[in-house]
Amino acid sequence: MDQITNVMEYKEIARQKLPKMVYDYYASGAEDQWTLKENRNAFSRILFRPRILIDVSKIDMSTTVLGFKISMPIMIAPTAMQKMAHPEGEYATARAASAADTIMILSSWATSSVEEVASTGPGVRFFQLYVLKDRNVVVQLVRRAERAGFKAIALTVDTPRLGRREADIKNRFTLPPHLTLKNYEGLDLGKLDKTDGSGLASYAAEQVDQSLSWKDVKWLQTITSLPILVKGVLTAEDARLAVQNGAAGIIVSNHGARQLDYVPSTIMALEEVVKAAQGRVPVFLDGGVRRGTDVFKAMALGASGIFIGRPVLFSLAADGEAGVRKVLQMLRDEFELTMALSGCRSLKEISRHHIVTEWDAPRVAPRL
Repeated sequence: MDQITNVMEYKEIARQKLPKMVYDYYASGAEDQWTLKENRNAFSRILFRPRILIDVSKIDMSTTVLGFKISMPIMIAPTAMQKMAHPEGEYATARAASAADTIMILSSWATSSVEEVASTGPGVRFFQLYVLKDRNVVVQLVRRAERAGFKAIALTVDTPRLGRREADIKNRFTLPPHLTLKNYEGLDLGKLDKTDGSGLASYAAEQVDQSLSWKDVKWLQTITSLPILVKGVLTAEDARLAVQNGAAGIIVSNHGARQLDYVPSTIMALEEVVKAAQGRVPVFLDGGVRRGTDVFKAMALGASGIFIGRPVLFSLAADGEAGVRKVLQMLRDEFELTMALSGCRSLKEISRHHIVTEWDAPRVAPRL
């Protein structure tokens, strides 16, 4: 793995190593996969306006997220069933995140439990929550996350039903028999079995509450004192509602382009959401980040940080914990270089003036 020079190179290694059903589950998007391609392509429509002759001999990438100090604004998004990628799964990811001094969000649908992930050692971790029809189970899960030292809940709000992922239907996707959804173990939630289509879609239809609404965001605040991040916001209207309903932060996400196809890329939706939030809560970007330049572009558009998903899965498949560590290090190094070459010494110096987008009106340079 010595010759890997960028995050994208792990994808092909993962494709060669993983069973087709598993690789397709991780890699594919919904329906025509237009949004999947757009999540990447949209970044190339944002260009830099670098500032020169600034002393960039010292660069500080550190930041705080919900009061927790981390080394860089690059964090790990929740992705399901990581032991399909590597036997150590979420354990390896948790250790890599901790070593990089950044935050990991653990998926509800993880193949390691909140307690198991907590046992890997120190680290700031959040728990991603699907609200299930059985609210007693939801309360139990949240309590367990609290007891295991998780610091926030990332509530996924874009999945009343699972998107149509045709690769999973073709492959009749199901969890390999030696694995289980560990957070649900012993909770009498049925099994993720093989079906005529996607076993996961059938399972989600049975378990996930399609009636989820803003009142449930309020309800969640009555059962936990943990801050709640609303994950899956793409519009100004919903950003305003998230703030009104007590969200501690917003994650701009289209679920890795796995839900509704033909929604905008997250980088395109970001600025609208940031403006609507009016600085009252932090806004994060999830989706499409593969380069340090992408991180900088998101920060310039007002993000407080970004989350990566597939790069973690592919590097985990390729090289376990070492792979995830390397992805985080490569993105960190690229981001630091982008800051230096743009004339920014700290995150607060990254501004909208450092980029120009295709959708900008022709601009007049600001007077200094």
